[in-house]
Amino acid sequence: MGTKEIYSFEVKTIDGKSMPLSEYQGKVILIVNVASKCGFTYQYKGLEKLYEKYKDQGFVVLGFPCNQFAGQEPGNEDEIKTFCTLNYQVTFPLFGKVDVNGTGAHPLYQHLKKAEKGLFGTEAIKWNFTKFLVSRDGEVLKRFAPQTEPESLESAIEEELKPSKN
Repeated sequence: MGTKEIYSFEVKTIDGKSMPLSEYQGKVILIVNVASKCGFTYQYKGLEKLYEKYKDQGFVVLGFPCNQFAGQEPGNEDEIKTFCTLNYQVTFPLFGKVDVNGTGAHPLYQHLKKAEKGLFGTEAIKWNFTKFLVSRDGEVLKRFAPQTEPESLESAIEEELKPSKN
């Protein structure tokens, strides 16, 4: 599996436009499955803080709404976008709703789960706000549990943002 494979995936923006992930090539990426009615929804605030703090250094948060966990993302894309903007002032990119588990799982999530397994080697995503850190060259580096606070990822992000040691 080549490290740049992540850039071969197409995703739909929250506005319904098709977009290749290659748009983010060269950036450190944090990919998160998000939901508006989850106990972890407050993490939007921490994710936005990370984005604001590091975006000028080549970091981006990508939010993928998912309704697979207790129906916690029932809204359509317009409702999700409005909710995130009004309640959490989210400015990082949001995408169309996806499935992260099961036969209908988005190919991006199939790739992420294979590259970085969860607790006890399981692939399945257990809940909303599971986070995947991806290096500038597209390598899936680490998977973080839903309860991992965004702020606690700063050192891992800073490490990846350091200029290459080549």
